[in-house]
Amino acid sequence: MKTWSISKLARAFGLSRSALLYYDRIGVLKPSGRSGAGYRCYSQNDFRRLERICLFREAGLALKDIAAVLASGGKPGAKLLDKQMRENTANIVGLKNQQRILAGMLSRMASGTSQPPVDVELWVEMLEAAGVKQRARKRWHVEFERRAPEAHNEFLLSLGIPCDEVVRIRRWSRGEIARL
Repeated sequence: MKTWSISKLARAFGLSRSALLYYDRIGVLKPSGRSGAGYRCYSQNDFRRLERICLFREAGLALKDIAAVLASGGKPGAKLLDKQMRENTANIVGLKNQQRILAGMLSRMASGTSQPPVDVELWVEMLEAAGVKQRARKRWHVEFERRAPEAHNEFLLSLGIPCDEVVRIRRWSRGEIARL
């Protein structure tokens, strides 16, 4: 019966030794045995199990989900696959939004328009596409102003925001005024 050392098995799947050591540590892939010198030995069954693990990883499943699937007989439930499909769909939508925004930025840059490559409207659109809500944007401004006030100022100006508005945003970020 053919066996693999940890290094040979890792190489066969394009993984690192440390990945297999981690899989062993968390119980996802335990070696079937040990050599006389105490080295891990992997069997044909271990090889097939790792094939399935890699397939599930390629599909985007988390290791904890893979461990649960393998522990329950190796057949992923429809609920788990449906959840992963919905997550993948949401990621694709987010990436398509980012792609559209980047295409717009490149188009504006190529056309040589005088407006900055990223203006306020585009910046807010990018934040919203990334799921950043109004409350989180305020926290972002507060942190930016606290950690790097001059950089915050420069960033706001780079968006084409008029100087008086930049002053108001910075005061709002410091809590000096309640509303913009």
